[in-house]
Amino acid sequence: MAVPVPEALIRFIQGGAAFIVAGHEEPDGDCVCSQLVLASVLRRLGKRAVPCSAGPFKRSEIKPFIPRFMPCPEGDERAGMRVLVVDCSIRERTGNLPLEGLPAAVIDHHASGDPWGEAVFLDPRAPSVTAMILRLMEALGMEPSAEEAELLLLGLCTDTGFFRHVEGGAPESFEAAAKLTAAGANPKKVFAAINGGKTLNSRLLLGTVLAKTRAYYGGALLLSSESREDSLRFGQESRGSDMIYQLLQSVEGVEAMVLIRQENEEECSLGFRSLDRIDVASIAETFGGGGHRNAAGAKTRGTIGPLEERVAAAFAPWFSGKER
Repeated sequence: MAVPVPEALIRFIQGGAAFIVAGHEEPDGDCVCSQLVLASVLRRLGKRAVPCSAGPFKRSEIKPFIPRFMPCPEGDERAGMRVLVVDCSIRERTGNLPLEGLPAAVIDHHASGDPWGEAVFLDPRAPSVTAMILRLMEALGMEPSAEEAELLLLGLCTDTGFFRHVEGGAPESFEAAAKLTAAGANPKKVFAAINGGKTLNSRLLLGTVLAKTRAYYGGALLLSSESREDSLRFGQESRGSDMIYQLLQSVEGVEAMVLIRQENEEECSLGFRSLDRIDVASIAETFGGGGHRNAAGAKTRGTIGPLEERVAAAFAPWFSGKER
């Protein structure tokens, strides 16, 4: 059952006149679209709304929205403002945004994290934060415009993998999609935005990363990596994880997969995915990250080689009886 919109959140919104609408760093479609629609809702309510992001906007489907984000108010400009943080329950994940000292509320669907603020709308069973924003609009007596509906559908499709990750007994994804389509969203256009517009270098980088895949625990765990040399050769703009995960998930016998990226000489990002039973969020937490049961991430100090062995070892409790 969907978590109802907290009355505290309604009061938090109604009681403010100006808001910073923040999300997590390295945003995805769900984060960006939630921010933009929430800012639109606030403006429709006669309030000032400033959508802010620490970036970077790496995904091709969200780059067109960069001009719609503004510098985060600082100093005296912040007087009287409140903060609404979406798709993020960890303060540090908002990046370098100057949010300290302002009244805050959080809207998120990640099971892990440390929600804070005067109001928390948390629903780990929600398919996306955009689905929660739609619920919030309904609680405020509002319906999405055609533009808002398309943004909400883009976020929904981003987090559900265009409904590939939706399990039985969870009808909200399709109920929300039906409402948004009726409001003017175009699923064909959203699919093209998410899956089209890729560069040739992005496809070549994909092949390079896939060629590095190593199997552990009899093929139940697949680990791949992207070195600094890879990203410099093909360009940061060519990065994309979703297709890598899709292809690895299609391998017979696989239960989980991990992508390790060397972000700089001292730090790596880790992307975790699982098909069903393995709780990768709990594994990501051991590396300082978090996320969903079947999709999580982390950033940690180290280099690819040693980290690959540490990551493989972290999965050992899930593959008891199998040799690494």
